[in-house]
Amino acid sequence: MSKMINVGISDLNIAKVPDILVTYALGSCVGICLHDRSNGIGGMAHIMLPYSKEVRNPSSPINLRRYADTGIAELLQMMIRNGAKFPSITAKIAGGAQMFETKINTFNIGERNIEAVKKVLSVNGIRIIAEDTGQNFGRTVFFDIKTGEMQVKTASSRLVIL
Repeated sequence: MSKMINVGISDLNIAKVPDILVTYALGSCVGICLHDRSNGIGGMAHIMLPYSKEVRNPSSPINLRRYADTGIAELLQMMIRNGAKFPSITAKIAGGAQMFETKINTFNIGERNIEAVKKVLSVNGIRIIAEDTGQNFGRTVFFDIKTGEMQVKTASSRLVIL
């Protein structure tokens, strides 16, 4: 029997067959689903911001799972420690919406998050095999470790299966 494992905002987790990972409230955030089908392991990260290096004078310790560069690195390490093999890991991504109209496009954090996630995955040699990104609506993502299927749902009942 499979169990549903929740991944919160600025968090990550791994799962093995037959479990399902889920994350809610992806607005400008990006959900990354990593999968090693041959070893039956997957992971999910809910990335809130592009790069940890952009943090200026943090007044308290920062959550490194919040950022594309450090969150994806931690997720990969967790997966490998638990049996994933690097060459067979693939990615699916969702989110990165522009939730509010702005006249100045430089603040489009969703677009910046998508670019950062793609860059970090590319640098790590991870191929993106599917994505549902951008637009102007939030998403909930379900990731089935057994099948590698990522279901993306929206409040307007839109459903995409990747």
